[in-house]
Amino acid sequence: MKSAYELAMERLEAENPDAGKSLTEEQKAEIAKINQECEAKIAEAKILKEGEMAKAGQEGRYERVQELEGQLRIDIRRAEEDREAKKAKIRGK
Repeated sequence: MKSAYELAMERLEAENPDAGKSLTEEQKAEIAKINQECEAKIAEAKILKEGEMAKAGQEGRYERVQELEGQLRIDIRRAEEDREAKKAKIRGK
């Protein structure tokens, strides 16, 4: 019988078969840069959208606030998807 640890490791391996691959220092640096760029994009989107949401809320335009919240979620999701695609490319997938 396998231990819980062994079963968990098998599950992780099935979910991410490249997890055991080691990256070069250059690849690690590129991934770190990609992460920083993504976090900057997300922060910028939050600042812009939250400012617009605050203004719309003060004006009583609550439908606009909800619309902006949806746009922010989409912007964040796109940035994260772009980040993961770039990281996968570096990892050689």
